[in-house]
Amino acid sequence: MTHITYVTVRFCETDALGHVNNTSYFVYLEDARIQFFKELRAETNIAKWCFIVASTKCDFLNQAYFDQCIKIETNISKIGNKSFQMVHRMSDAKTGTLIALGEATIVYFNFQLQKSEPIPKHLREKLLYYVSHHSEQMK
Repeated sequence: MTHITYVTVRFCETDALGHVNNTSYFVYLEDARIQFFKELRAETNIAKWCFIVASTKCDFLNQAYFDQCIKIETNISKIGNKSFQMVHRMSDAKTGTLIALGEATIVYFNFQLQKSEPIPKHLREKLLYYVSHHSEQMK
């Protein structure tokens, strides 16, 4: 299954060149992650938060502009013992034009102990529902 989030580009997310600034894409990816975690019914109370971003990247393929609606499709490409890899495909919601591809490595983390921990079985089972065995489809 694929998780889908939509974002509409705000004026403040554009730059002097008139397109979405590169830093804004990471905000969109964060929003997609949070919505994904909510759909998983993962704990989003900050006192019980258990995820930390170990790595993130974004490949910019086409420009996006103010007031454009962007569709973000999210899948899981890999689940390890203590971390999992998220892949994001950002496209124009109206035309389907591919705008950017993003990735994030998320670590299951105990903030009180300040160390990573194995992903619990109940969470692993939920993540498996979103595993894409065809990562090329995200491109």
